Amino acid sequence: MKTVQISLNSIDKVKSFVNDISKFDCDFDLVSGRYVIDAKSIMGIFSLDLSKPIDLNIHSEDSVNEVMEVLKPYMI
Repeated sequence: MKTVQISLNSIDKVKSFVNDISKFDCDFDLVSGRYVIDAKSIMGIFSLDLSKPIDLNIHSEDSVNEVMEVLKPYMI
């Protein structure tokens, strides 16, 4: 598992983020405080406080480099 900090501070950013990570088969969790939600769920993302950076847990070993390339626009 790898963890990175991302920022999703606009509706368009959330939509493109979900579209980008939905292309991968591995699981992604967003962690904000004590809340953990599926990162592929738009409704779940909007239930978080998006004004602060969020931790993204990537549950994959083989495609981490590909995922990191896709996540560059969102990472802090």
